[in-house]
Amino acid sequence: MQFFPIFPIIYRILRPNFPDCLWEGNNSSRNIALTFDDGPHPQYTPRLLEILEYHKIPASFFLLGACVERSPHIVKKIHASGHWIGLHGYTHHNFPFLSETELQQSLEKTQTAISSACGLRSQQIRDVRPPNGFFTPKTLKLLQKWNYRPVMWSVVPEDWVRPGVLTVTQRVLKLVKQGSTIVLHDGFCGGEDVAEIANTLIPQLLEREYNFVTIDALWEEKIKKVKRDR
Repeated sequence: MQFFPIFPIIYRILRPNFPDCLWEGNNSSRNIALTFDDGPHPQYTPRLLEILEYHKIPASFFLLGACVERSPHIVKKIHASGHWIGLHGYTHHNFPFLSETELQQSLEKTQTAISSACGLRSQQIRDVRPPNGFFTPKTLKLLQKWNYRPVMWSVVPEDWVRPGVLTVTQRVLKLVKQGSTIVLHDGFCGGEDVAEIANTLIPQLLEREYNFVTIDALWEEKIKKVKRDR
């Protein structure tokens, strides 16, 4: 069973109830963020990086610590190419099922692996996307307590079940709007198609005059908007 039709409904319900998460950018701006979860993968991620380089597109990668330790050279390449790096946990365990200590260790271990791979300071690696998008109010409180920034999504085409490049592309184009945060996957589930999806999708989004930015840029937009609205 595919859950793609219900993700927009979940988004509309959760977003206003958890405003401290980054769900999207400024909807009056043409900026959008293309993000990738579950990597790095030894084959899929390098091909994806080639596509992003060809189109001169910055992206954001939410990495699994275990995968970082297996392919540190790819993480170094992600950083050297100017992409933004965030945390997805050490393994793909849902955060609410972990104890407070287990969650903290998972994030810190992933920070350490990324820092070792590409030279970033641990304090620079603050953005966290929970695996499967699962979180609770307690999860968010802990992330804020530890000075992490929770990042969610607004466009989820369910690429990990591999419905096909054309289907994923059409789903994104149907839902994308100004400020969107698009989630794709370059890991073991769904990563087989990610380079082709990106190569098909990016030109069509550029034709619609969207501007690709990193998650950090969307945070800056969010902070400015909050200050203006005070």
